[in-house]
Order: sequence, then C-alpha cells, then structure tokens
Amino acid sequence: MQLSAPAIVCSARPHGETGVIARLMTERYGLIAAYVAGGRGRQLRPVLIPGNVVDAELRQRSESQLPFARLELVISRGPWLGEPLPAAAIGWACALAASTLPERHAYPSIYQALSALLDAVCHAPSARGWLPGLLAYETLVLRELGYGGSGPPDSPDPAAPLAAFDVLGQQLERYLLADRRGDVMGARVLLRQRLARIS
Repeated sequence: MQLSAPAIVCSARPHGETGVIARLMTERYGLIAAYVAGGRGRQLRPVLIPGNVVDAELRQRSESQLPFARLELVISRGPWLGEPLPAAAIGWACALAASTLPERHAYPSIYQALSALLDAVCHAPSARGWLPGLLAYETLVLRELGYGGSGPPDSPDPAAPLAAFDVLGQQLERYLLADRRGDVMGARVLLRQRLARIS
C-alpha cells in the first residue's frame, strides 16, 4: 500500500521508545492505523494532537505490518486545547471515530461531518453554535454503523439539546461502546459536565 491523503488525527498512542501509533481518518480510505517514527519527539508531538488535519503519506510493505506514516501539519487545533469546553468537544469527537469505526472502510459522510464539527468547535462563539452539529455527528455515526438514530429535536426549549445529548449517550454506550465504555465514554462524561456549566 502506498497512498497520500488529507487526514484528521483521531488518536495517538505511544509505541516503543520514540514512536506513536496514530489513527488517521481519511475521506477516501476511512480510518487507518499507522506507525509514526519519532512521533513523541519535539517536532512531531504537536502534529499528532487529536483534531489536527495533516497531509499523510502512508507506505506499507506487507499486510502483516502497520503502514509507516509521514505527516505534515495543515490545520492545528492546539490553540483551542487551552479552553476546557472546546478541548473536551474535540477530544470526544475524535475518540468516537477512533474507537468505533472499522479500519479501512470509507465513510465520507462521517469524515465530512467530523471535519465540519471540528471547524465549528474552533470558530463558533459559543457551544450553542456547535452543539447541534455534535448531535448530528453522533447520530450519523450510529446510522452509518447500522444502529438507526434520528436527528436532534427541533425545539425552542434551551434544555432540548442537552436532553438529546443524554439520550444519544445512552445509545452510543449501548450499541457502539459496550466493550470499552469506561475508556471512551469518560471523554463524553467530561464534555457533559462542562456543557452543564454553560446551560
């Protein structure tokens, strides 16, 4: 395998002394796990922040090994990681993709929704500007993976988005994250706590 594509960094885990295994979401090829040599070094650590957009070059010598990735930063989400609410939203949105999507299955609609959501989180003046997008993204992930799901209710009640957030959380936990809810749902619980402070 040899390919080059824009990608969203969804997760990065240390591997060995200096390397990282990154899970990269691409529009055309889906989610791909790849080894990034020197990923824990000073130059690449800021590139491997979940939510960042990178240009990825991936090479794989055989089916039995992970592809090697060379990454170049295109868009950094670093400036928003100092803000608790945007940081929690970015972390959860990326963790959901990294932990639920099967490897190398293209989901262009999920890629586009995640990309738009991350842009909204970073540029909307408040969570009210991106929370509907987050609910739509979660619903889309459920639907694309075969668990149905209807869009968030269109209600003037300011509490409606948080109520929809809670209902979707139960569905995600039951259908997609039953085996790993502790690790991944912790990111969503943190986001819920921070959203409650602004409601």
